[in-house]
Amino acid sequence: AYPYIDRRLLDASLPYMSCLTPFTYGITASGGLLPLEDGVLLSAAGALGALPLMHLSSMTEEGQFDNQRSSLVLTDAQVQRAFIASVMEAVRQKGYRGVDVDFEFVPVQERQAYVDFVAALRRELAPMGYPVLVALAPKTYAAQPGLLYEGHDYKGLGAAADFVLLMTYEWGYTYGPPMAVAPLRNVELVVDYALSEIPAEKIWMGIPNYGYDWTLPFRQGSRARSISNQEAVTLAVQNRAAIRFDQAAQSPWFRYVDGQGREHEVWFEDARSIRAKLELARSRGLYGVGYWNLMRPFPQNWALLNSLYEIPPGD
Repeated sequence: AYPYIDRRLLDASLPYMSCLTPFTYGITASGGLLPLEDGVLLSAAGALGALPLMHLSSMTEEGQFDNQRSSLVLTDAQVQRAFIASVMEAVRQKGYRGVDVDFEFVPVQERQAYVDFVAALRRELAPMGYPVLVALAPKTYAAQPGLLYEGHDYKGLGAAADFVLLMTYEWGYTYGPPMAVAPLRNVELVVDYALSEIPAEKIWMGIPNYGYDWTLPFRQGSRARSISNQEAVTLAVQNRAAIRFDQAAQSPWFRYVDGQGREHEVWFEDARSIRAKLELARSRGLYGVGYWNLMRPFPQNWALLNSLYEIPPGD
């Protein structure tokens, strides 16, 4: 969750969470730790029994991922030592109980350096009994090309960290054509590749808590609007649109025409799509699942979780 989350929404979601990860501690231009106003989130987590995990990313002051920032930490030993020391100080001062590392767009030449950094961070946290998690781009094979994938060594990072979180979402995304955000077969392929490199008991599977509304016809460079799953249902009701369910993707979708005569296509998540994802995680024996993110309401999801699982509080 971001620090500006509506407190009522946060309080409604946290009883169903074992952990909460405030987003995010970034990296300064000199390789230091960007601060985060996380007091409200940490207070809520403590009150409602969610384990607080510190989120580290290559985010800049402008709110953008920048691999030049992570390169400072990964390639300069002195900067890395100072950065890890700052992380440990924040963990102690704020009461965090683990660290979630999310360095995205790591270049292939820094692939091993990323593994070594995670291992070094884990050595610092291990005596405290605190875990290190690493967020992994959704790969389906080791040599998958592309800046998002090449720097993420599943086997190496899986061995270096206590847990990994598979970012199994964003196939349907802001700048892409209309499709499910997390088609089940795509998610399944990533999970099965991860299992070939990492033990199941280390793997958290990512689940999206959002959908997209595309204006048709899709044109390269156009943008879809990110919406909550609850807003998607409201749109369908307001426009008397029939919600369909794609059996292959295991995702709901519909089309409607707005007041200006423009046709739209909406893909989102509902209880059926979430249940299919939870069943995939269960069938593969994964450690758990993680939601990105808690900023949008999704009451039917929490009702589903509550009916299927006894969710332990963080300890």
